[in-house]
Amino acid sequence: MGIVNSEIKPFNATAFKQGEFVEISEADVKGKWAIFFFYPADFTFVCPTELGDVADKYEELQKLGVEVFSVSTDTHFTHKAWHDTSETIGKINYYMVGDQTGTITNNFGVMREGQGLADRATFLIDPDGIIQAVEITAEGIGRDADDLLRKVKAAQYVRNHPGEVCPAKWKEGEETLAPSLDLVGKI
Repeated sequence: MGIVNSEIKPFNATAFKQGEFVEISEADVKGKWAIFFFYPADFTFVCPTELGDVADKYEELQKLGVEVFSVSTDTHFTHKAWHDTSETIGKINYYMVGDQTGTITNNFGVMREGQGLADRATFLIDPDGIIQAVEITAEGIGRDADDLLRKVKAAQYVRNHPGEVCPAKWKEGEETLAPSLDLVGKI
């Protein structure tokens, strides 16, 4: 079975968020939109650029009712140390989840075999705990928070407007499509 349209699996973890260690589980995800943003490791190179990019969009994501959970197999202690020593990481206000057991990373199927590190992967989860979108890139390819924000808005639009879909490059306020027999072969 593919992971899109599947429900997130149970987990328990400790996260660093806004100066505190907090316990989280899949129950903290249900009832709201969530982004799980997996990355290989703290104190690396591409990862802080991506995490900082998401931090810059966090307020806008919050206004859309979206919570962000960044996840690596580092500990929550390592996340705090990185947060305290990096200007880029220091601006993060979302959850930095420690997944040293690999439970969450394995639940989402993005553990690098034999390495104990997560792939560079993003999952968008709806309020029912169902995965709506997935993006996985190779080690050297960073993700774009603007495109992630666009995907969130598209997923929320589709959820709130049954019978409509968002075409390629759709942006908020643009036309959508209503799939029907009349559209077959005319797009």
